[in-house]
Amino acid sequence: MRLGVLDIGSNSAQLQVVDVRPGAPPLPAHSVKEPTLLGEEIEPDGSVSPAGVERVVRAVADAVGAAYRHGVDQLYTFATSAVRDATNRDEIVDRIHADVGMRPQFLSGEHEARLTYLAAHRWYGWSVGRLLVLDIGGGSMEIALGRDADPELALSLPLGAGRLTRAFLSSDPPRPPELKALRRHVRETLAEVVDRLRWESVPHKVVATSKTFKQLARLAGAPPQREGPFVDRDLTVEDVRRWIPRLARMSAAQRARLRGVSQPRARQILAGAVVAHATMSALGVERLQVCPWALREGIMLRHLETTADSAVALPLQPLVRLPEQLDATVTPLHQPSE
Repeated sequence: MRLGVLDIGSNSAQLQVVDVRPGAPPLPAHSVKEPTLLGEEIEPDGSVSPAGVERVVRAVADAVGAAYRHGVDQLYTFATSAVRDATNRDEIVDRIHADVGMRPQFLSGEHEARLTYLAAHRWYGWSVGRLLVLDIGGGSMEIALGRDADPELALSLPLGAGRLTRAFLSSDPPRPPELKALRRHVRETLAEVVDRLRWESVPHKVVATSKTFKQLARLAGAPPQREGPFVDRDLTVEDVRRWIPRLARMSAAQRARLRGVSQPRARQILAGAVVAHATMSALGVERLQVCPWALREGIMLRHLETTADSAVALPLQPLVRLPEQLDATVTPLHQPSE
């Protein structure tokens, strides 16, 4: 089956097309990205401006057109916090449905955290042990912690890089009082969950999955994306600490010229770096690894789990007491010691 996942986010609508088979990894066959740039279109009342609505509808229409051209059999379309939290989200979804013919779904922040964790856990395998997953999006930050395929703890905090940039960093470059207020807000928000995360014990591995972490790792010298997903990409808390003052002195146009920083995300990379540094510091994370799989792969993996071929299922039966005539003939595996 050719499956498509369309993620309507704050910066772009991203279509990922995968030829899925049970037991095979969801490696992309095609990828399409259409700009939404919703961070520039949020009104004071929390709604997306008319121009932003038009941009989202056009981006989704173009992405769905690409899905048809690439022969997608089933398409899962969902919107993350930029649309989910908008006060006019029903209007946006109705417009997409009217113009494109499909109605995007909304995933809660906790559900996003769980699916992202699933993807990261599957990428690294069972031997990874206790896994902590961090993801800084445009509107929220997701955190998940666990040992098994499903996390024991999944959280979503309103610490998205785009949301914080709009709320605190109005100047370009930002003024020192703005940056100070941002740091204080991030620390206070994290304080609500840090004790809970520390209580859950120290993870064996810490990974990050979002574009914010990928760009920070690239600034710190990690290999570019063109070298493929199997190259290790690490980021240390010291790397992030060193880059924050440098990014704070730059305008968005200057940041866009840095390696790995795209123009649509240049304004919000500083807020993302502040959240990354505060989170890593609060949780005692000295180094993390950037995972190539994230939410879209998690959705595909969950789909594969729920559509597995039942024809090959093993016919398990409950264990019941042996009939009396057989019970007497069975020799125990372990004889009791005298």
